[in-house]
Amino acid sequence: MKKRQISIISLVCILSVWLCRVPVQAQEAVEGPAQLYAQSAVLMDADSGRILFGKEEDVKRPMASTTKIMTCILALENMEEGQVAEASDHAARQPEVHLGVRAGEQYYINDILYSLMLESHNDSAVIIAEGIAGSVEQFAVLMNEKAEELGCTDTHFVTPNGLDAEDEGGIHSTTAADLARIMKYCIMDSPKKEKFLEITGTGSYSFADLSGSRSFSCNNHNAFLTMMEGALSGKTGFTADAGYCYVGALERDGRTFIVALLACGWPNNKGYKWKDTRALMEYGLTNYEYRNVWEDTETEDLPVEGGICEDDIYSENAAVSAGLPDSGTEELSVLLRADETVEVTRELEKGFAAPVKKGTYAGRVVYTLDGKEIAVYNMVTLEDVKKRDFLWCFQKLLKKLCC
Repeated sequence: MKKRQISIISLVCILSVWLCRVPVQAQEAVEGPAQLYAQSAVLMDADSGRILFGKEEDVKRPMASTTKIMTCILALENMEEGQVAEASDHAARQPEVHLGVRAGEQYYINDILYSLMLESHNDSAVIIAEGIAGSVEQFAVLMNEKAEELGCTDTHFVTPNGLDAEDEGGIHSTTAADLARIMKYCIMDSPKKEKFLEITGTGSYSFADLSGSRSFSCNNHNAFLTMMEGALSGKTGFTADAGYCYVGALERDGRTFIVALLACGWPNNKGYKWKDTRALMEYGLTNYEYRNVWEDTETEDLPVEGGICEDDIYSENAAVSAGLPDSGTEELSVLLRADETVEVTRELEKGFAAPVKKGTYAGRVVYTLDGKEIAVYNMVTLEDVKKRDFLWCFQKLLKKLCC
């Protein structure tokens, strides 16, 4: 009996030790949150555009009012200072959520942008589209052109407000990956990024129509702004087809993350998008840090056919040194998980035919992560190599005879 008890105790101890080790091993290679409500989700490094985590990130889905980040950035980039737009009958007929404009009223587009992004008013989106491009249809052309420019190959815009719609080009839709790319452009790359961040980060805003007869107050409904330290921007969305959607950005300790969620629940699950956003942001903050992956590149001697070897003018084995241009101490910081490594390879020219000029392309140093290039540095020749021709040989012979 005692032997049996000892055996059982020993087995329990072994299992306890093994179970205690499991979380440590898993933590070393965490691949993402264990469970998300969203059908499509992305966590992106906003600096590089690299997707750090994806769940059905390339599946096309309706995106509801997250559409309005594209509407806003296009307006900011195309509007004139102090530009005024008039509300049309079409704008006044837009469904809730709406500002409640009346046909014929005039507004500064700058004011209407706060209505668009803080309250997500559908009529404001139409006013902006018609004010910038003349019609909703022509504004959709601009939206699709910008999406293509940003590499969003799985995105199709039909409306400026994100209401479920379809035209000859397809359903109004995007992917979580494309939505994150658009947000990256809005907050990192656009010449109007500061204004975009100012608008989307504003808590409340008041304005009036141009006549001053009607006034409005808008409050920001992006709860994420007060949910996590470093929250920068974001846009919510909901339609019957899209479900709850969200795209948002956070900056902390020099790292900027973007989260994009599509089909993240339907009523009565409005809070799912906030749980998913927090889970993805915390995963990024916990697991990703910047590391300097720069490696010094040694020079390489490459053969030069028909060249002159300065060390031995009679030698036919001329060569030229190739390396990186002298640019001082280099640094290449990459946002990496603990278990990720960057591979560095060199691709060199086989050789040259004389003459060779200093600074001639000689190859490249390639940094890759998960098989994708993240940085490339060109190698060049570091000196001139003259050609061994008849004139050079004659001059050498003449000089020797004279001596």
